[in-house]
Amino acid sequence: MTTPDPAPTDTAPKRRREPSRRRILVRRALLGVGVLVLVLGVGAAAAIWKLQGNIDKAPLTESVVKDKTPKGAMNILFIGSDSRDLGTDEYGKGTGSQRSDALMLVHFSKGNTRIDAVQIPRDTLLDLPACEDTGSGAFAGGTDQMINAALDGGPACSVKAVETLSDVRIDHFVQLDFDGFASMVNALGGVNVCLDEALVDKDAKLDLPAGEQKIKGKDALALARTRHAVGDGSDIGRLGHQQVVMSSIINQARSTSVLTRPDKLFKFVNALTSSITVDEGISSIPDLTGLAKRAREVPDSGITFVTMPNGAAPQDVNRVVKTDDADTIFKAIKKDQEMPVEGEESTDADGDSGSGSGSGDGTGTSDPRSTPVRVLNAAQTSGLGTSAQTAMTGLGYTVSGVATAQRPATATRIFVDGTPQAQATAEAINADFGFGAEIVRQDITGVWLIIGADRIEAGTDPVKPKPVKATSRKATDSLCV
Repeated sequence: MTTPDPAPTDTAPKRRREPSRRRILVRRALLGVGVLVLVLGVGAAAAIWKLQGNIDKAPLTESVVKDKTPKGAMNILFIGSDSRDLGTDEYGKGTGSQRSDALMLVHFSKGNTRIDAVQIPRDTLLDLPACEDTGSGAFAGGTDQMINAALDGGPACSVKAVETLSDVRIDHFVQLDFDGFASMVNALGGVNVCLDEALVDKDAKLDLPAGEQKIKGKDALALARTRHAVGDGSDIGRLGHQQVVMSSIINQARSTSVLTRPDKLFKFVNALTSSITVDEGISSIPDLTGLAKRAREVPDSGITFVTMPNGAAPQDVNRVVKTDDADTIFKAIKKDQEMPVEGEESTDADGDSGSGSGSGDGTGTSDPRSTPVRVLNAAQTSGLGTSAQTAMTGLGYTVSGVATAQRPATATRIFVDGTPQAQATAEAINADFGFGAEIVRQDITGVWLIIGADRIEAGTDPVKPKPVKATSRKATDSLCV
């Protein structure tokens, strides 16, 4: 049998390099506190001047990741510093060094429909990259180091470490210390939580009864930081409480009791701007105004917190490493796709849930992925056929073989043998991978997927990968723990 020729040789379309975006995000990325822009409607010039004077800046160095973030989306790293070099010794004596007590990679989707926040355990091990001196001294990096150590070289070093871990480009950062977090919560008048049992942790200075209650800044900080009062005393156990506290801050900051009270709103924003360090790209009030306005468009139901999937580090059972599921989540963020977390119901742009490749396709076949698929690489780039095979088998397809096409092609196409089963499989491939490929009937057996040059940049990952298991919550979920 003669192999059907793909399209004639032509030139693959070149992707236009998107301009780097440096202006739209932050405050809300943080703890979801993005209403700060509203203060400008009530603050007048003197208030704006005061807020501008509050803001500290630190350098953001060149990214270690090629910028492939879809235009209109943005990523910010929230860094909670454990520095004790504060105006008070209430949290301990300062040593001149600092580590990240919390790291959260926050993604704003194009169109402001979602905010996806991935909490990265501070005990995560990786090979930390070296970082030049940005004002805190050069950071040497090292093999199998905890990710929280990078902050000792400044926030730019934490950004570089998280980019190395996630392969996601970070556009901006916001750093907040203990005292700033507590002051921000106090400016809101406290936040509501609900505990199913009393929590006591002398090390974190935590002593809270069970039940619904409003807590002040120091208690909110203690609840977010406690390790010994929850789980096995590890860093992972406390991340659920952090999600609750952050959700409560979002709810309180957006409540009418704050938004309709100029004095409360200004107090909150003043506390926030007095406590943060940001990069130059978001260091002005107009920049922050734009960011907060954008954040305010995202509904609470569109805000999701996820703990980075992790497992025990082979070299140290008391530390963790990211898993393949974590990479799945990071890839979704990189492509501005909804995080594929088990239990989260996702929808397509047209409102249909799922990938469109489940059973019940109307063709009489119970599993549209069941027809064997032969993969032919016509892109003249090695590895694309194999990567497509890996992605397809991961979704349950049967790949009968991988080969190089006789002639190159620009466009990806799918050849089918004319049976309803083959047609259903071809449609499932288009739905699962977003190929939009032309389906052509040919004198073959089964289904042949012809990978064209249009996938060199776009890749062959599924549009909606198989959902992964991860600890997560929506900002609208109950505040009870």
